[in-house]
Amino acid sequence: MAEDNNQNAGAAAGQQDKPQLQFALQRIYVKDISFESPNSPAVFQKPFKPKVGLDLNTSSQQIDEGLYEVVIKVTAQVSHSEEGTTSFLAEIEQAGLFRISGIEGQQLEHTLGAFCPNVLFPYARECIDNLVNRGGFPPLMLAPVNFEAIYAQKKKRQAEQAKQQGEQTTQ
Repeated sequence: MAEDNNQNAGAAAGQQDKPQLQFALQRIYVKDISFESPNSPAVFQKPFKPKVGLDLNTSSQQIDEGLYEVVIKVTAQVSHSEEGTTSFLAEIEQAGLFRISGIEGQQLEHTLGAFCPNVLFPYARECIDNLVNRGGFPPLMLAPVNFEAIYAQKKKRQAEQAKQQGEQTTQ
């Protein structure tokens, strides 16, 4: 019985040596927002047959010890499909501050590149819809985005570029 207590105490001490995993969303905010409708009011006189161009980027930076800012930049350019004239251009940088500790290396990179953008995207989506609606257009209703797949593609491209650079230096 005394041995069991000693083993449990040793296991608890071993757990205290490991850094505690901490993940907390500190704040969500809009870092930058823009809406342009360069061809209004003429654009409202025609039937709305939109052609949507969407650009999506993510970035992250360490702000302080264990504090990271993650930013999703969404740019939507919508034009009339028949004429090609721009109906509107909406852009938002949706950001969040995340307190993260006990995660390092590839796991931290994955958290910042995929998990955090998944948390922020619904806010960016709602903001774009609201912005477009206030511009006099129907909401854009962006489809959900698979940031896991985007992160995997980014890592694959980086690995391919590193391989190509390695081949060039050996030649």
